[in-house]
Amino acid sequence: MDILVQQIVNGLSLGSVYALIAVGYSLVYSILLFSNFSHGGFLVIGGYACYYLLVAGELNIFAAGFFSLIGAGVAAVIVEKLAYKPIRERTPTTLYILVASMGMNIVIENLFVLTVGGRPKALPPVIPMDSVNLFGGATTNVADLMALATAIIFLAGLQSFLVRTKWGLAIRAASYNLRTTGLMGVNVNRLIAIVFFVSGMLAAVAGIFLSAKYTLFPQLGGMITTKAFVAAVIGGLGSLPGAVVGSLILGLAEMLTTGFLSSLFRDLIVFFLLIATLVVRPTGLFGKSVGEKV
Repeated sequence: MDILVQQIVNGLSLGSVYALIAVGYSLVYSILLFSNFSHGGFLVIGGYACYYLLVAGELNIFAAGFFSLIGAGVAAVIVEKLAYKPIRERTPTTLYILVASMGMNIVIENLFVLTVGGRPKALPPVIPMDSVNLFGGATTNVADLMALATAIIFLAGLQSFLVRTKWGLAIRAASYNLRTTGLMGVNVNRLIAIVFFVSGMLAAVAGIFLSAKYTLFPQLGGMITTKAFVAAVIGGLGSLPGAVVGSLILGLAEMLTTGFLSSLFRDLIVFFLLIATLVVRPTGLFGKSVGEKV
């Protein structure tokens, strides 16, 4: 029983990190109908920004985290303006933007390899890694609980932004029809910039926690963002509640598989769930059918 409780807590923590990334995927997809595969690059930008602000800037974790989030958000907007905007203004085919996003992810990774090197870096011990005893004899660590709590706060803040602000209303309207939203007087380019800024910030939050728990290196966003994308597909691309639910399902599936079978089956179960979802319900749990999907 204690193993079950422990793996559930670990699964919720892992799923919350996936959710921060998956929501960014779904947010962009709901507006532009393409999967932004450069998302892992923003995660890495957030992690490296936090590292250097802590080490070289000698800031505390709250100040370093704040500026890291802003930096990753601005980087996401710059990528959209330089790489995606010229394409979407010339053609409605989202496949070209998808290919561009793959290229941008490679560019971001290699920029870090060339400038700071590919060797892993360890963040200073600013996030506690102490063990915490749970009910039933199960244990976890403070970092996992902090990741879970932080993800809940940020996701709740995003939901509040989408429901209670004018730009949130515009984003929800654009998720139904971007062209009509523009005809109603909304500045579409500014709206898209806000969406990318928010998705970059959420990726940076995940990057900071992953860097603190493991190590920081240019390819950190690779497998993590792939699994977050799988979670977004399971929940339904374009659906923010679906991204959260899919992430929690995936995190629990991974941790329960690790605890009761073997860690060797951990990645296997992830992609089995992806294939099963695509076969049984291609639009995901909360997704809606659209004319074109990339």
